[in-house]
Amino acid sequence: MTVTSPATAGLFSGMFARGGAAAQVSDVAWLAAMLDVESALAAAQAGIGLVPAEVPPAVAAACRPELYDLAGLGAEAARSGNPVIGLVAALRTRIEPGLRRFVHYGATSQDINDTAAMLVARRALAPVLADLSACAGACARLASEYRGSVMAGRTVGQHAVPVTFGLKAAGWLSALDRSRTELARVPLPAQYGGAAGTLSVLGERGHEVPPLLAAELGLAEPVVPWHTDRTPIARLACALGTVAGTLGKIANDVKLLAQTEVAEVAEPTGPGRGTSSAMPHKRNPVGSMSVLACVQRVPGLVASLLGGMIAEHERAAGPWQAEWETLGELLRLTGSAARWLREVLEGLTVDTARMRANLDATRGLLMAEQVVVRLGGTPQDRRLVDAACARAAAGGLTLREVLLADPGVSLTAEEVDAALDPAGALGSALTFVDRALAAHRNLAGPGR
Repeated sequence: MTVTSPATAGLFSGMFARGGAAAQVSDVAWLAAMLDVESALAAAQAGIGLVPAEVPPAVAAACRPELYDLAGLGAEAARSGNPVIGLVAALRTRIEPGLRRFVHYGATSQDINDTAAMLVARRALAPVLADLSACAGACARLASEYRGSVMAGRTVGQHAVPVTFGLKAAGWLSALDRSRTELARVPLPAQYGGAAGTLSVLGERGHEVPPLLAAELGLAEPVVPWHTDRTPIARLACALGTVAGTLGKIANDVKLLAQTEVAEVAEPTGPGRGTSSAMPHKRNPVGSMSVLACVQRVPGLVASLLGGMIAEHERAAGPWQAEWETLGELLRLTGSAARWLREVLEGLTVDTARMRANLDATRGLLMAEQVVVRLGGTPQDRRLVDAACARAAAGGLTLREVLLADPGVSLTAEEVDAALDPAGALGSALTFVDRALAAHRNLAGPGR
């Protein structure tokens, strides 16, 4: 039962609950997932004759979220230690007395909660993956359109050597394709192990139920119950963390490229977007800023979920319970970041003229490496060009002027000009763009 209603509106939800994932991790969504698990469990057991045929329709009819009091279930969870105990008690009251014993049959609370967590994750990941796919599509378009648009490469915050904006977008694309593919491949297994992982209530037939339960819910089939083997949660957390880091890297690049002094790209505009309460002229990169605000919180959440792997014996007291809200928040924030970045990339304005102008900001110094290469590449050549760069910087001269005036430089004016041409020093940049685009097309091949 996928929840389609929006998440509860709040003061900060516009930034941190953007996109479709937020509604899928709300309290209502968790309740719906738990009820879906109870209903699927009854159907799976009836399929092999472990419960009467009348049980699944009776349970299904009672598994409607609107029939239950969320606040009351929350209060009960504080007494019992998890929300499933109160939910099962309330569910049984809606089933005719003769069938009540077959509700939640052979299950423990963790079976329902863990399987619901996987169901919540799968439903939340659908819009997240759609937004990531759209981000990748936007990067592919940028990489193709600006394949040869020369700009300054920057290392350690300084001009380095020429690159192209297409190469920068291709790097974003490649990282997005890797991280979203890993996320899509994370297995989300059902959970059904009973009190301590033996399903002893079902005699020797318990092992027949998990594959049927998984099939009912569209989840992966577990090999054995994973009550205190938290690798499914940990793998999901790490994949989400990688995605969030990728989104943050791209947003950080956009933020820096949009700085007033750089102005090589601009985020999409709209009424009131990016405004300041004090400065009328501001056009703040609100999309990139929001991505970064979302992903800033992700590493701590991932660490929390990894910490939950250290669970004791057959049921954890504390680490497992700490996962519930943490996982929901991780999905919500990563989903919000993905939606924000999609909006940024799909509406990004690129100023190639400004990129070219910025290339000249250091008066040819970023081409110094090419001059060394043209001279022969020896240590002596490097020292000669180092000295030329120092004189150019100190005297406010172009590197071309200094080189042509230096008797030690054995290059003609034409050779100096060729060495100082950014478009002639792109190396394999265009090939790398083409490779990233080809890999992306293969990833998004027929039927994908």
